[in-house]
This record gives sequence, structure tokens and C-alpha cells, in this order.
Amino acid sequence: MKARIVYASMTGNDADMADILEEDLQDYGFEVETSEAEFTDASDYLAADLCIFITYTYGEGTMTDEIADFYDQLKELDLSGKYFAVMGSGDKVYTGHFCENVFDFEKIFKQVGAKEVTKPVTIENAPGDDDIAAIDNAAKEMADQLNG
Repeated sequence: MKARIVYASMTGNDADMADILEEDLQDYGFEVETSEAEFTDASDYLAADLCIFITYTYGEGTMTDEIADFYDQLKELDLSGKYFAVMGSGDKVYTGHFCENVFDFEKIFKQVGAKEVTKPVTIENAPGDDDIAAIDNAAKEMADQLNG
């Protein structure tokens, strides 16, 4: 089973999330490829069974250029028959917009036909112990559904 993790990280928090998830999925037997959104074309998801996007939400939910470009590419794909998961970080100072971009990507993955395998994991700032446990649990859900 091939998993493709694409992440956008401004402060390193989402890169850390991607590293944790990559290791978890490899432990469950997935073949994982991970890359940054700004160096990845959304069509790379076509070669994967499981498509994962990890993003931050900047300020009041405005997508930065790297995220918006990837989002626009993703809108053009047909991911029917693929599975997806989304994760990301935000700052609760922006109460009405906390992790808004994570949910934007959840919607677009559904619109292009992919099936969600676990609920979005959202964390505030850097992943702490509880957040790592949430990522670990999400990886287990992915493995249980797709390797079962």
C-alpha cells in the first residue's frame, strides 16, 4: 500500500507531524513518500493509494501561495478510488479560523472523489505528547482500514 504525504510547514511544526506520521505508517507496512508542497505536484497523488496533506493555517485562514497553488492543482484531479487524510497546525488565538486550511483540504479531497479514512488531526502550534498520540491513533486507523 502506497502512501503519499505532502506537507506545508512555515515553522517546522507540520514537518514534525509529517515525520511522525511517516514513521508510523512505515511501521504498519506502508510504502511512504513524503515531500513539501512547494516541491510537489498534486498529480503525484495519482500514484498513491493513500493521499495525506498536512498544512498550517496562517493568521485568519488565508492560504499562503504554496498552499493555494497546491489546492488549485488538487481541484483538477480525479481521486476516485483513493483514500485521504488531512492534518495540520494552527494557533487558537485565531478562534474562528483555527486550522481552517485543514478543513478546506478535507472538503476538496471529498469533492475530487477521495474517501476519508480518519478524522482530521488538528494541533495548536508544535506537537506535544497528546498530539503525537493523536497522530499515532490516526495512523492506526489508516492501517486498520487499508491493510485490514
